[in-house]
Amino acid sequence: MKIKDMVIFKGKKKRFIHTRDITLNDLHAVFFPKDFYEKYQYLGSVPYSEAGEIFKAMEPLVIYMDYKAKPKYCPRWVLRFLHLFGSDNSIVRVRNRALHNLGRRLTKGYLIVDYKTKWTDYDLRISIYGDERMSNLSDSIEHDFYNRGYCVDLAEQIKELDPNTKFDSGYNTSSLKTELDRLENEKS
Repeated sequence: MKIKDMVIFKGKKKRFIHTRDITLNDLHAVFFPKDFYEKYQYLGSVPYSEAGEIFKAMEPLVIYMDYKAKPKYCPRWVLRFLHLFGSDNSIVRVRNRALHNLGRRLTKGYLIVDYKTKWTDYDLRISIYGDERMSNLSDSIEHDFYNRGYCVDLAEQIKELDPNTKFDSGYNTSSLKTELDRLENEKS
């Protein structure tokens, strides 16, 4: 057993309620976060990996939510501490009601509930608790992510039908769709 895996606070199991064990590694992540996920984990479901298109799309939303949620007088490690001991680093579990409520009060209830791709790789869905600006930002991110992915998909379909085409994913959606329809009609 490594020192970082040493249990500091044992989880509880009472009928249907289970809390997780808090290890030294969890406590280390509160005071010395090693990556983006550990730094902003108190905001809820933030991207685990800093690689990929989803991280690039979600990063501005997480940074903006951190700016709005973190009080000026409160260091970020306090929010991470309250999230760990109040909610077990979860968005659904409550370990200690008083610490959980204090964390929610300090962050004004702002939370990223979920983000996922649905139906296709470029159909990003973001669910948040936030103000109107955060909602508008998440809607804009979803829309932009979809449009860029859809343009790449259309450009690949055009390349399959006409390998010598000048159209690529840099064109707008309507012109790519028009070219694809033209090529499909010629082929039929």
